[in-house]
Amino acid sequence: MRRLLVLLLALAFPAATTAAPPRLTVDAASSLTEVFPRIDPAPLYQFAGSDQLALQIQQAQPAGVLAAASPRYPEQLYRQGLVEKPIVFATNTVVLIVPRANPAGIHSVYDLTKPGVKLVVGDPAVPIGAYTQKALAALKLSVKPVSFETDVKQVVAKVALGEADAGFVYSSDVKPVQGKVGVVRLPAAASPTATYEIAIVKGTKHHAAAVAFVQRVLRERGRSLLHQAGFGPVLRPR
Repeated sequence: MRRLLVLLLALAFPAATTAAPPRLTVDAASSLTEVFPRIDPAPLYQFAGSDQLALQIQQAQPAGVLAAASPRYPEQLYRQGLVEKPIVFATNTVVLIVPRANPAGIHSVYDLTKPGVKLVVGDPAVPIGAYTQKALAALKLSVKPVSFETDVKQVVAKVALGEADAGFVYSSDVKPVQGKVGVVRLPAAASPTATYEIAIVKGTKHHAAAVAFVQRVLRERGRSLLHQAGFGPVLRPR
């Protein structure tokens, strides 16, 4: 009778468990939302700003891989001993997008100085925000954004919906909203190159799956899919 009671209690109140999540979790920059599931549909993806993803890893939230739109956060986590050595896997370029109707008449990045232009940018803490600041400094442009977004997809959405006159995004962000936005290229000398890094989170319970995922990203098929999505190649030092 006592054994039966213990069994019933165990079924009613299962013991807390530290079992691993059922599959690999990949934390990835928002700009990778469309392409990563094409490279590998198996993992559980969390797409957000790279700063937010890095904070989650620092707080020990479950993740097996981090893919960021800037070396800043992977390298910081590596120095903290939280991820294995990061690897560069892609590049990107920064462009200015405008709504298809372009009501503000923006045809050059210098048109952002027109009175009343509603410009949205990424928060300086996220890579697209940092790259935007770098571009504006190189262009010697002083502009006042109407909002700072927490990831690049929010910038894209506001411009595509006509809620803003312009926004700085990555080249790869244009393809998913083709027909809804126009693109204004930055002068080459003022266009920063975004460098993407990927790293395996130390202590992950899915290390073999994490290694396999990183290999898929780095292999020829992964590089080809990244290229098709608008990402640039890895720039090797001469």
